[in-house]
Amino acid sequence: MKSKKTESNSLTFLHLNPSNWSDFETLFGERGACGGCWCMSWRLKTSEYKKNKGIGNKKFMMGLVEKSEETGLIFYINAEPIAWCSVAPRNSFIKLENSRVLKRIDDKPVWSIVCLFIRKDFRRKGLSVKILNCVVEYCKSKKVEILEAYPIIPYSSKIPDAFAWTGFLTAYEKAGFIEAARISPARPIMRYYL
Repeated sequence: MKSKKTESNSLTFLHLNPSNWSDFETLFGERGACGGCWCMSWRLKTSEYKKNKGIGNKKFMMGLVEKSEETGLIFYINAEPIAWCSVAPRNSFIKLENSRVLKRIDDKPVWSIVCLFIRKDFRRKGLSVKILNCVVEYCKSKKVEILEAYPIIPYSSKIPDAFAWTGFLTAYEKAGFIEAARISPARPIMRYYL
């Protein structure tokens, strides 16, 4: 899919593929975004994820990209990578499928947003809603019918960034997602019906 413009006229996005892998590496840095995650936390069993933290997780993600599997979208401002959103069919995420708190609420096929990573110098600038609008646009192009997300409800105004990687509830609400279920008080299951 070609780059898409949003109403800001400077935010663009591309799905992660071999030709923009270096942008993903630049965005995530040497540490792999958050402690060697490389956005594999939801895709692997906990033991496998921990064993492969760092370079192993990076190799796993690269393997998915080389096989053209859905992994997510990279966002750019002025051709510079500034954000990432992991979005793919729900069954791509082993931990999500095994979660008691975020278990399936029905048998309908859904795609899931499990990570919304924004580069530190672009955080708190109102980009989350614009990014989510782009994700919805991308999912429409893929004929997705239901898009699901699992944001947190912050327990204070100073929540550490490391705990906000699924995004905040308010951003999803502003982007048109509605609450579909809530098993845990702080982790609603939000849906966007395309």
